[in-house]
Amino acid sequence: MPVCYKTCLLIDDNYIDNFVTRKILESGNFAENIIVHQSPTDAIEALRNGSVKPDVIFLDIRMPQMTGFEFLQEFETMKMDDKDKVKIFILSSSLDPTDLSNTLNNKYVAQFLHKPLTHEALEELCT
Repeated sequence: MPVCYKTCLLIDDNYIDNFVTRKILESGNFAENIIVHQSPTDAIEALRNGSVKPDVIFLDIRMPQMTGFEFLQEFETMKMDDKDKVKIFILSSSLDPTDLSNTLNNKYVAQFLHKPLTHEALEELCT
């Protein structure tokens, strides 16, 4: 299977979740480059300074330092080339229907996915 995307940014405060998701992304040949940030503020800094230029972002919602919703608000204000081409997938264990509706009402969010990420879900994202 050919690589779907050039660069994927994974933002999640949980080390184990990042490890598992990264392995699935690698084995599914999802992206050439997979960059992981446990801190959403570090991810924002990397996006702002241009050191990370993702095609796809996997974003957790519930993080202590900054929530996924707060990240989305920051992302919206960023000056970034091709920002409208970046696909953001929420990857969360949240079952709160408010979280689902809040994310799907954001113009940058392509889809809400439940943890753990699966190869089947990845295949759908590649088409």
